[in-house]
Amino acid sequence: MSPSSDEIRERFLAFFEEKGHLRLRSASLLPSSHDPSALLTVAGMHPLKPYFLGQEQPPAARLTSCQKCFRTVDIERVGETNRHLTFFEMLGNFSIGDYFKREAIAFAWELSLTVFGFEPARIWVTVFEGDEELGLGPDEEAIEHWLEVGVDRERIVLCPRSENFWQAGRTGPCGPCSELYLDRGEHLGSEGDLPGGENERFLEYWNLVFMEHLQDPPNTLSPLPAKSIDTGLGLNRMAALLQGKASVFETDQFQPLIELGERLAGVRYGAEAGPDRSLRILADHARAMSFLIADGVVPSNEERGYVLRRVMRRAIVEGRRLQLDDGFLTAYAEVVRELMSGAYPELDEQWRSLQRWLSSEEQSFTRTLEQGLSQLRFHAEHAKEHGALTIRAEDAFRLHDTFGFPFELTKELLREEGLGVDEQGFEDLMEQQRSRARRAAGAPSAGKAGDAAQRAIELAGAAKATRFTGYEHERELTSISASATMEPEVGQGDMDGNGGAAKEGIDGNGGAAKEGMDGNGGAAREGARVLLKLEASPFYAAGGGQVSDTGVIECEGGGCRATVERVLRVGDDQVIEVSLLEGSLKPHAKVIARVDHAARHATECNHTATHLLHAALRSRLGGHVHQAGSYVGPDKLRFDFTHSTALTRRERAEVEDEVNDWIAANEEVRPITTTLEEAKRLGAMALFGEKYGEIVRMVEIGDGRYSRELCGGTHVRRTAEIGAFMILSETSSAANVRRIEALTGPRAVQELRRRSDLLLEAASLLAVRPERLTAHLAAQVQELRRLREAAEVGRAGGRGGEVDVEALLGSVEHVNGAGVLISAVEAADAKRLLAIVDEVKAHLREGVIVLGSASEGRVHLIASVSQELVGRGVKAGEVLKRAAALAGGGGGGRDTMAQAGGRHPEKLGEALGAARAEIVSILTAEEARL
Repeated sequence: MSPSSDEIRERFLAFFEEKGHLRLRSASLLPSSHDPSALLTVAGMHPLKPYFLGQEQPPAARLTSCQKCFRTVDIERVGETNRHLTFFEMLGNFSIGDYFKREAIAFAWELSLTVFGFEPARIWVTVFEGDEELGLGPDEEAIEHWLEVGVDRERIVLCPRSENFWQAGRTGPCGPCSELYLDRGEHLGSEGDLPGGENERFLEYWNLVFMEHLQDPPNTLSPLPAKSIDTGLGLNRMAALLQGKASVFETDQFQPLIELGERLAGVRYGAEAGPDRSLRILADHARAMSFLIADGVVPSNEERGYVLRRVMRRAIVEGRRLQLDDGFLTAYAEVVRELMSGAYPELDEQWRSLQRWLSSEEQSFTRTLEQGLSQLRFHAEHAKEHGALTIRAEDAFRLHDTFGFPFELTKELLREEGLGVDEQGFEDLMEQQRSRARRAAGAPSAGKAGDAAQRAIELAGAAKATRFTGYEHERELTSISASATMEPEVGQGDMDGNGGAAKEGIDGNGGAAKEGMDGNGGAAREGARVLLKLEASPFYAAGGGQVSDTGVIECEGGGCRATVERVLRVGDDQVIEVSLLEGSLKPHAKVIARVDHAARHATECNHTATHLLHAALRSRLGGHVHQAGSYVGPDKLRFDFTHSTALTRRERAEVEDEVNDWIAANEEVRPITTTLEEAKRLGAMALFGEKYGEIVRMVEIGDGRYSRELCGGTHVRRTAEIGAFMILSETSSAANVRRIEALTGPRAVQELRRRSDLLLEAASLLAVRPERLTAHLAAQVQELRRLREAAEVGRAGGRGGEVDVEALLGSVEHVNGAGVLISAVEAADAKRLLAIVDEVKAHLREGVIVLGSASEGRVHLIASVSQELVGRGVKAGEVLKRAAALAGGGGGGRDTMAQAGGRHPEKLGEALGAARAEIVSILTAEEARL
């Protein structure tokens, strides 16, 4: 009987446990926050990179795992082939400076034969053939070890660097590979086929990476201090081999999902290519979205959230093609949960979140899907009619910006029609939009921070790891173990006069400056910015949302003094950036390191309050709430959390009250060192994207019933130290993510006093008691409204209002033969504005009219489009959609007539400008096509 996927996973891991490997549980699909190299975990070794790079101490020299992985590069190929997936499980065994090629090859051969039962004669292997540019010949060592275990020489195939040499980037650890293939029979190919070629006969099932070189600069190799092994075996591909299936979609993890699609769509898998493709995409994407959400990703328009949204929307499109009923995403996720929650309990733990996000995204995208598809069909038909091979970048951008169509989905749907799109033009428009957003947000350049971080990584390797003592005390007598002077800033960023990166303490060969010396070999002097490594440090390194400590470092006997600007985290280590005030920092000097107590305590208050806020939000809103980002500093706290709607005034007050009640209860705050398994058993919350070892630090408040979190930050000892808690604002941070900013302690009291002073000042100006201010203002607003209405009637002469139609008609512009009138007018309300539109229509029968007015704190917009222009693509409802959004509102109507409103009268001009731009774009696009 063929083994199930669960059995294959267990057999692999148990085999390597017997060979002395420590079994690791799968890390999150979100890489550690200290690893910005990828959005998602892409390989089995990805979470282990700090071990291979020597940044962290591994729990054992021999490791084995089954790692959840996600690769975005294959999204568009899913459904087209028998094997490509987005989400998959990667089995692997790893040696970090322990065994090397001989043992790795022997393990792979033994497992292939004794555990998986493959016939020796059907196993072929590939090895690195060498590369002249790298200065390497064939991997004779690997060939020798394959021959030792019994592989015939004719079944060992040499392959080039592109196939059998592994490197994560242009520089860094690298080495040759050896891959194992199974010969599935000549009937799937021909006698001349070989592994590594484009054929179905030979299927790769295992890749052995021999990391033995350091490549830096590119194509220049030096030996690694410790040779290591990294292997990867795809569970789903192995299941296809052992279960005798031609496709991974026919294996036990996928077949129930395919069968679900057959039942829901009333089709039969294998009958037609079109439905087969849709069923495969739905099966793969159901797994992908379920695991992404379970690991804390929520749909949005940025980074990981965009990947999730793209996968979800691609699945929704395929579901609609199969005419599936509403709610099918949740039905698919339920099957994924049944199949895989035994191995991955997070699918059970996060089930409510899964239901929530799948349901809301399906509902929201379905509402705009038909409109978007209609627009895409329109652009595709026009392109074909005029012999064009692509649609315009502006049209693709509008689909992305207005209808939420991922650009990749637009490309894919167009490809099915034999068309393309101006990709460079689209990217230019996206960059323009990003630039506008950066200017609006005042975003700083990341160059300086990124360069210092790289220098910190280099310096961290120059000395043993710093021992952090900041949990116990804020003052430490210690010594400098390594340092590097940062060159003064030249121009923008940290660039030298030639435009190169400043060599912050780097010697002429590109290495970290040794022994506390600057690039010229001298000790760092006054006024310099210096990176330091201390033997022991009380300074907290930035991480987990908490900012780093500040403070001072002084020589024990006097003569030098430096201020601590920030503390950079490097894996489990830290590097301190200081600014010298006097003297010099000499190698091995004894120094006193002292944390700024006031800033540390204010930060601790905000950090503990963040844990209380998290607990209160989950208590009041539901268990779907999870942290999606945070900032904890001495000035304030900011907390991003997964939730789809704004908090009501009552919800906000309840959350604030609950946090203050817990503060007043003076609960004890206890950091507890325990095992990860025990922390999970106790229900501790983990921060998505963080990597945890077997031993963790859990912060428990009170008896732990409402707050236990895995956290490495600093905290108060009792909640009453926080003093007071006050929510400043609650806003949207991203799609389905809300953001709260809050104050604690003296800053909260100062803000309360400021608001009280404003209230008293306003009451004094209006000559009323503070408690009567609201009622008095309401009466004043009502009276002002009455007076405005009276004035409007007076201006209109009691006849419903006069309008200078002739003046309005004088502002009509003509675009590609169409009359376009866009104008702001005075009107008391939407009814009066409609009357003015009717008067203008009597004179401008063929054209488009958009009029807007602002009164009583509201914007009113009306669009009228003649039937002839509707046929040319100008539709009243679409014209007003973006305009109303800019004015803080919405609306709708027919293609020939639509109304909208908004809350921001100051945006009226901007809204009318957007309406004009939309109309002109449609009409000029038509002209370009013609």
